[in-house]
Amino acid sequence: MSSRKIVIIGAGPAGVGAAMGARARDADAQITLIADEDCEPYEKPPLSKAVLLGKAAPHDAPIAGPKGVAGHGITQRHARIQTIDRGARCVVTEAGESIPYDALIIATGAVNRILPMFPLNDPGIYYLRNVDDAVAIKAHLDTARSLAVVGGGVIGLEVAASAVELGINTTVIELAPRLLSRICDEETSAIVLGRHLAHGVDVRLGTTISDLRRLADGHLALHLGSGETIEADLVVVGIGARPDDALATAAGLDANDGLIVDDRCRTSDPAIYAAGDVTRFPGPHGPVRLENWRHAQEQGMAAGRNAAGDDVAYSTAPSFWTEQYDLYVQGVGWPVPHPTARVKRPAASHASLVFDLDGAHLAYVVGVNAQRDIAAARRLIERKVPVDPADLADPAKPLAGLLKAKA
Repeated sequence: MSSRKIVIIGAGPAGVGAAMGARARDADAQITLIADEDCEPYEKPPLSKAVLLGKAAPHDAPIAGPKGVAGHGITQRHARIQTIDRGARCVVTEAGESIPYDALIIATGAVNRILPMFPLNDPGIYYLRNVDDAVAIKAHLDTARSLAVVGGGVIGLEVAASAVELGINTTVIELAPRLLSRICDEETSAIVLGRHLAHGVDVRLGTTISDLRRLADGHLALHLGSGETIEADLVVVGIGARPDDALATAAGLDANDGLIVDDRCRTSDPAIYAAGDVTRFPGPHGPVRLENWRHAQEQGMAAGRNAAGDDVAYSTAPSFWTEQYDLYVQGVGWPVPHPTARVKRPAASHASLVFDLDGAHLAYVVGVNAQRDIAAARRLIERKVPVDPADLADPAKPLAGLLKAKA
């Protein structure tokens, strides 16, 4: 019998995770990883931090480890896929080459949401998604004196923190009434805001931008809804992302703000799987789409194993993290619209823990500089351990102890 041909489109954490999962399940499979960047797949979290600060090169953190994907018996191809031919079970590159598959995994990730007022590739206007973006922003920051960041989410705030460390006057403009409003509570938002203000960032909350103009000296002038004007040498826009599912929808696969998959990572075509930011998958409260590194890698592993003949269900306690100044902010779990209780645990300065409960169980936790507690909270969530709100609020009771007490 010939070996199974597994083709993976996309070389981010989901694609590489899929390749590694497939290799773990089938030592003889022919695994082809198709990347649209001509380089070893790399981690993206450093792009907005260490790379901008000049503390790391863009490719210092290969996803597959020091041996690269080739060291795991995976063939990497640099190509852009034009079409998926489901009938012939092949993908066709823009160069016209046909690559056959027995199982296909789509891991195309997400693309930046673009504000029409800030066109992509306009001089001085940047969106951060890959190495080329980070290198271009870094080059401009090396000569800049002022930066405007549009968006007070994770990427925008990490770029702002890096720029301040480089000595650049930085303004953050956020439409929402607080920072990180999609992922954390008011107390955590306030801690993050306080650190940015302490470092001299001009943070404008609940603020709209009415117009953008390029001045004669090359500066960009952002006219705010308040009537004020912010001038900057460059603008970085970070307002979220949308799933890169155009290739999949053109092939007729079911999608709805993300490529729809079941708990085995299968799409509406049983020969095609998907993983990562591009997918909408079954969550505890209905179909959901996530954009974070751990989810992408772990769902990729499950998709790869199943494409190679396994039958494993994918479930996760999703998480995020962001590093800004001396703050390490983490969140774990599934936010609930109306938590049964919200519990705060007293912590040291520039540290916090906030828990959301769903009935007797911990559903979601956000922490600042509380890595050990977050690790224990993850296990409480994953194991569905019943918890007492009074225990969560008591700093004298370690969370790891709650695990042992309920074992």
